[in-house]
Order: sequence, then C-alpha cells, then structure tokens
Amino acid sequence: MVMDLVKWRNGNYRNKIEKWMEIQRKRRIYDLGSLPPFLLVFGGNIEPIDHRWNQHGLGGDNVKGSCRSLHKGPVSLLHWSGKGKPWVRFDDKKPCPLDYVWKPYDLYNGGDVDESQPLDLDVGVSEFTGYSNYLV
Repeated sequence: MVMDLVKWRNGNYRNKIEKWMEIQRKRRIYDLGSLPPFLLVFGGNIEPIDHRWNQHGLGGDNVKGSCRSLHKGPVSLLHWSGKGKPWVRFDDKKPCPLDYVWKPYDLYNGGDVDESQPLDLDVGVSEFTGYSNYLV
C-alpha cells in the first residue's frame, strides 16, 4: 500500500479506519484481517501498483504449508500475506527459504539466524537487497 500522507492526514483517514475497527471489535462484521477497514473507507478509490513494489503471497495465500519464491526481477517490499507468517513457521520449526530473509528483523528472538540453513532464492541475495531499503 502506497499512500500520499498529506492527503491521508487532510482526509482524516486514520479516524475513519479506526471507526470501522471499533465496529469490528464490537460486532465482528468481517473475517479478513486488517484489509477490510481500508476497503470500506476507500471504497474502490484505489489504483493497482506494479508487482515489483509488493512481492505479496509469501505467506502462502492461506494455503497451509506452502512456500513461495520471489518473482523475477527487482523487489521493493516483501509481504507475507496470508496465514503463513515467518515467525509462526519458525516457532513451528518449519520455515520456508524466504523466511530467513525476515529472521534478522525478529525483535522477539534476537534476530538469530541459523547459518546452517541455506538461503534458496530464485534471484541472488545481492540482487534482491540492492533494490530495497525496507523489509515489510
């Protein structure tokens, strides 16, 4: 998700989204995680972004036990969408190869990386890291 923060602040979008979150807390109106409040507020007033901005689906798109690789070419953001979060897979001792890219950012487990586990990416790590200052 890419946003114009000036428009975000001027449009009071935080409060609008929090309103839907409060309704959800009281009445449980959706089951799809954090995306529905944004969809309810922006109501179709969105534009797609090139897939190179957001390498989504690394969580397996809710398919338990599935691992995905990166698409070809540059990547700006890694998005573990779906239920397959890297911290859960590490806790279950069943990480996917790309989960090791996330591991140094694990604030709860000290970012310790098991150096014996190879990092198996379709693109080289140096190619990947050269395109991003952010890991999401």
